[in-house]
Amino acid sequence: MSLLKEIFTWWNGQTMGTRWYTYRKGERVGEDEFGNIYYRTRGGVKDKTLGFERRWVIFKGEVDGSKIPPGWHGWMHHRVDTPPTKEDYQPRDWQLPHIPNLTGTPGAYHPPGSTLASGQRPPATGDYKPWTPGG
Repeated sequence: MSLLKEIFTWWNGQTMGTRWYTYRKGERVGEDEFGNIYYRTRGGVKDKTLGFERRWVIFKGEVDGSKIPPGWHGWMHHRVDTPPTKEDYQPRDWQLPHIPNLTGTPGAYHPPGSTLASGQRPPATGDYKPWTPGG
């Protein structure tokens, strides 16, 4: 079943193309607390078209970019050159733990007054005046 997911879906981890590229050109850098595995081009070779090394992540389970912890996020976006596995990285107090993206799920945020929010919609206040042409 996992082979079929890998062939036909991109949201359940890596695809066959990513697996092949990682096998040929990837060098494992580390793993985070969620089980996501981070790679870079073997030997840190710079990509000729980009001018810097490629870095990528193979997500464990469902692909969700918000599952990348702060330390790895900085490394992935070339903010720092040292991955968190090579240093004693401690998140700052303002860096919050992962909260999954709940958009499209029953747990999604619905502001007050939304037709999708639970409970009753608040009554109209009477301060709305519709636009009319020439009015």
